[in-house]
Amino acid sequence: MSVSLTVGTLRAIRERVGRRGVSAYLERAAQRQIERDNLDDLIADFDKIHGPADADAVAAKRARLTGPEPGAEAAA
Repeated sequence: MSVSLTVGTLRAIRERVGRRGVSAYLERAAQRQIERDNLDDLIADFDKIHGPADADAVAAKRARLTGPEPGAEAAA
């Protein structure tokens, strides 16, 4: 198997992990992407059944977990 990457992407990976770490880095990146794709599928299935999440409810829950977003007070 061969994989094509842009020069800039390969350079950035090598700067981060060295020449000998490229394959392991790409394996971990592929695994993370598969996890994200699976989560996207779960969210799409949920949305089909229940409809999309209410943006205001999501923002309120996010604020409870992380604090208000910067500039949130100014917009209110």
